[in-house]
Amino acid sequence: MSHNNCWGPTVDVREHQSDCLICSQKLEYLKVSKRLKCINCNKEEYGNIVCVEGHYICDECHGKKYFEAVLELIIKSKGTNPFYITRDIIDLAKLPMLGCEHTWVVSGALMISIKNAGFDIDDKDVLEAINRTRKQSIGGYCGLSGICGISVSIGTVFSVLLGAGCPKDTETRTTMKVVAKVVDAIADQTGPCCCKNFSYTALEIACEELKEKLNIVLDSNNDIICDNSNEHPHGCIKERCNYFDTRLRS
Repeated sequence: MSHNNCWGPTVDVREHQSDCLICSQKLEYLKVSKRLKCINCNKEEYGNIVCVEGHYICDECHGKKYFEAVLELIIKSKGTNPFYITRDIIDLAKLPMLGCEHTWVVSGALMISIKNAGFDIDDKDVLEAINRTRKQSIGGYCGLSGICGISVSIGTVFSVLLGAGCPKDTETRTTMKVVAKVVDAIADQTGPCCCKNFSYTALEIACEELKEKLNIVLDSNNDIICDNSNEHPHGCIKERCNYFDTRLRS
């Protein structure tokens, strides 16, 4: 796959997979947002996450280089197990250790699994869920709002499948109750937050709820073992994580 380099000729966003994507220095999480300028597109906006060296990347630029790769991998996937699709796309697209790009993968992996399992949705539905997720989920969402953007991924899937919306009753209520379960499950895996963990945790709830609420049964074999523990910029929670490789116990 070839992708346009939105970072210019001297910056490779994939060089650093944790902390600052430009220089790999630590990120500061500001309690109060301040006016910042994106190092890539020069857009000025209020932001809460900035590198200690002053590098700021807006959400649009942060994910721009990854979106085409993620979308192509999702649409081409032939699998019916959203856990494996999610894991493979995270690896193949070389996503940063943390980032809202994971939210696109989760909604897309779940939708394409449903489609590939023979249920009545098409690629337009898959893309709709991904685009809704992309509009809603921003960097640092979990800490800034108290709701991980990956819970939004699951919400968009159920919303698309059920046709939920403001005027609706059962469809919207069902979607919100599913999302509430996802948020609760993710909350038990915090300290610090981990997008990989949250992705698989959310998918566990989603598969259970799809079966119970919509009679959609997917291949939900989940034997994921994380191999990213040493890459977490804030420190892995290790044994507290449901996907920690217990062979790494110290």
